Amino acid sequence: KLSINAFDYNCHLDLIKLLRQEGELVKLRRARQKMSELFPLTEEIWLDWLKDEIKMASEISEREKVYELFERAVKDYICPEIWLEYAQYSIGGIGQEGGIEKVRSIFERALTAVGLHVTKGTALWEAYREFENAILETAQPAPGSIPSPEQQQVLCSQLEKIHTLFRRQLGIPLLDMEASYAEYEEWSEEPIPETTIKNYKKALQQLEKCKPYEEALLGAETPKLAEYQAYIDFEMKAGDPARIQLIYERALAENCLVPDLWARYNQYLDRQLKVKELVLSAHDRAVRNCPWTVGLWIRYLLAMERHRVEHSIISEMFEKALNAGFIQATDYVEIWQAYLDYLRRRVDFTQDSSKELEELRSAFARAVEYLKQEVEERFSESGDPSCTIMQNWARVEARLCNNMQKARELWDNIMTKGNAKYANMWLEYYNLERAHGDTQHCRKALHRAVQCTSDYPEHVCEVLLTLERIEGTLEDWDAAVQKTENRLARVNEQRAKAAEKEAALAKQEEERAEQRKQARAEKKASKKAKKTRTGDKRKADEDDEGEWGQEEELPSKRHKGEGDGVLPEEDMEVETGLFGRSEKPDGPTTPKEKASTSRKDIPKVLHDSSKDKVTVFVSNLSYTMAEPEAKLRELFGSCGEVVEIRAVFNNKGTFRGYCYVQFQEEEAARQALALDRTAVEGRPMFVSPCVDKNKNPDFKVFRYSTTLEKHKLFISGLPFSCTKEELEEVCKAHGNVKDIRLVTNRAGKPKGLAYVEYENEAQASQAVLKMDGLTVKDHVIKVMISNPPLRKLPERPEPGRASLALAPFFSYGARGKGRTQLSMMPRALQRQSNPVAKAENGMVQNSPAASSDPPAEPKKMSNADFAKMLLKK
Repeated sequence: KLSINAFDYNCHLDLIKLLRQEGELVKLRRARQKMSELFPLTEEIWLDWLKDEIKMASEISEREKVYELFERAVKDYICPEIWLEYAQYSIGGIGQEGGIEKVRSIFERALTAVGLHVTKGTALWEAYREFENAILETAQPAPGSIPSPEQQQVLCSQLEKIHTLFRRQLGIPLLDMEASYAEYEEWSEEPIPETTIKNYKKALQQLEKCKPYEEALLGAETPKLAEYQAYIDFEMKAGDPARIQLIYERALAENCLVPDLWARYNQYLDRQLKVKELVLSAHDRAVRNCPWTVGLWIRYLLAMERHRVEHSIISEMFEKALNAGFIQATDYVEIWQAYLDYLRRRVDFTQDSSKELEELRSAFARAVEYLKQEVEERFSESGDPSCTIMQNWARVEARLCNNMQKARELWDNIMTKGNAKYANMWLEYYNLERAHGDTQHCRKALHRAVQCTSDYPEHVCEVLLTLERIEGTLEDWDAAVQKTENRLARVNEQRAKAAEKEAALAKQEEERAEQRKQARAEKKASKKAKKTRTGDKRKADEDDEGEWGQEEELPSKRHKGEGDGVLPEEDMEVETGLFGRSEKPDGPTTPKEKASTSRKDIPKVLHDSSKDKVTVFVSNLSYTMAEPEAKLRELFGSCGEVVEIRAVFNNKGTFRGYCYVQFQEEEAARQALALDRTAVEGRPMFVSPCVDKNKNPDFKVFRYSTTLEKHKLFISGLPFSCTKEELEEVCKAHGNVKDIRLVTNRAGKPKGLAYVEYENEAQASQAVLKMDGLTVKDHVIKVMISNPPLRKLPERPEPGRASLALAPFFSYGARGKGRTQLSMMPRALQRQSNPVAKAENGMVQNSPAASSDPPAEPKKMSNADFAKMLLKK
């Protein structure tokens, strides 16, 4: 696996674990070495490696190799345990020349790195004092002997070292400071100095301020980002650079794969500390931990330039960045631009020619070719549609090299890449030509722009006329006027044709809608005639009402993922249908008609919005579900006590596929939301809060993120037969899979799409590289980072603007979705203030005289008012 993908972090861990179990020490050392070259190693990996090497190190030369390994380990992360292990190991070489001074040097470096660690710093201070106490014991004279002046001087010097360590430690806020102070009192034969006591009390006060943040870290769950950020903010206000650096390092040790945290830390180091070794080390660790983040690479290049690193090293680092595997095409444009900026700053443009200038031009050419070949092949786009790199190249040639001819060639190339239709591109070139070229080329560019621009031709024409007004001759002015007038005439003609075409399409749609309406009317009339022939007569009031009140409602379509809200106002008033009918038709009834009639006899139930908090809205149920109340009561009974289930039926007694479930407690309603998308009779059931979208138009319930998620993949092209387990088997080879979601339609059928969530961005980016284009069951899949496009909601029609036939045909429900249903409001009520005339099909249309006036807002009427009005007519 590593031969295929060397950046598979988990695979490195597995290999090291297996080799350690088998005792393959040579291969184990090689595997660890390879992993450490690619990634910073964690504290646990380093300690295991160091302990294994310490066991095998017996010769002096082997001990030196262990020292080198310790030096590498302390650079990856600031870890108190590794520093303590390093210091204790160095004590073993105390017998060598300069051994004692070497141990002291390591202890001092350890205290500088982690001596301020509130919870773990004490162990290092105590180890250092124990070492110095051991040296003191060896310096003591034999019992009964009198020490020489030299011995006495050594003893005094050693005692002072221990005193100094105690005083330094007591001036730092550390846990168990009281115990250290008591130990100092017991050990010291002299009174503790006032200065030391003052510093100790000050440190105690500082410790009390830090304790809430330390306790928050102890009680928090990984990754503790919010707690660490609060601690960082606290230390930033205090302003101690060493403590700020330490808390950042502590946060990064537990969150090494969080790019934003690295970015904030590096920004602090760049702007405040400005220590070369410290700054460059932090930047290097950042890009090794998060190589997919282009911003970290750019900051690293800038920091190297800022600290005057050799050009060859910066170029080598840029090449590493190109191979880091960025997840977006635009990332490559950004890293190239940063490197080109660096090369441009190296050039002395006072010279006509130089090695640096040639290198800059060569890099510009390579960047253009790289985006065209490498990036476009991988992402199906160059990431630079506006050719910003070529534009910058042209500016450099024109402004800094006085090579306008080369700049024109570059701009000619830019325009041939599909940019000639944009006015802003022509005006950018015109401004460059105006500043560094001549009037003739400006005029030529604007004439071409007038001819080619399609988005804002008026703007380009205005610029051309302005140029000729200031600098042109009469002939130039006449030519410009003629060209702009001809161009604008053609543009207006094209726009008029487009408007006519759009109007024709709208008219065709209106005619088709009218035809559909007539077909429905004819079908209804034939059904009515057939029933009349069989002797099934209706009462007069029922006949009038059947003209429009008995039209069967079609279930409203809902976009995928929209399960929130309640019914619109006309459905909210009576949830069993618009008209609850209590009168029974004459004549014998079949069992089916009896069942239908029983539904119609249900009394009207008004929607009580005060109970929305204990109610959930259930939808996408099967229309053929028998006894939905009993079925759903059994399903939702596990969530809590169910007070009522209100299934919604149309006015023919057919279940409409949605209902309301009311609970006794609000907590039960919240638990019921967990049943969202549970399969019921082969369909995913949608469960959402009961919210009136008329009163809360911005309310949305969507379980999944609609923004860029760099740790999640979107996979398309899957075979419909692919199961979640089969897909997990494919994906887990590239990292730890946290969740897999197969996308289905409303009927529960797979759509060949899936979302796969990994533990971190690194695993996701590697999975994209290895899985994109993979064949699964003879289907070639496409894999990309999850970044759903913004949903384009249909524009709502303005009241009164739609035609009489179109307005009811496509209206909007309370949940913001299109409803392809006939309007249940008679046409006469929609035009109350206008004169009306009866048409052949029984519909009402506006007279021509009234068509120009805006329609009056219809008066709100109840269902009973509608019926009375029709009966009266």
